[in-house]
Amino acid sequence: MKFIKSFVLAFIVLTATTSIAFSQTTNTNQTTDSLKTATVKVKGITCSMDLKMISANVEKLNGVNSCKSGKQGTTTTFEVKYNPALITEKEIFAAIESTGSCENPNEKPYKVKQ
Repeated sequence: MKFIKSFVLAFIVLTATTSIAFSQTTNTNQTTDSLKTATVKVKGITCSMDLKMISANVEKLNGVNSCKSGKQGTTTTFEVKYNPALITEKEIFAAIESTGSCENPNEKPYKVKQ
């Protein structure tokens, strides 16, 4: 009986110390205070797949938190939330303009309006 009590006590102590060690939070580089929002107007979008491809391409960039598109039209607006300490607007613009078309991946039809 004493052995079981010792074992249970050791298990509880081990579990408590492990939980404390794993529950510590890490400090992320992107806090909401450091995020900036850019409204980017893009021409040359012809279908909804273009919107998804551009958003996905921009969201892959280090420092970009999100990229949401508005309604598709002759000019489509994207709202990009990013950390200016990690990426510039010019780099975001370049990523948009280097995204290939869904119909022809070698074609780069998208142009950012500034």
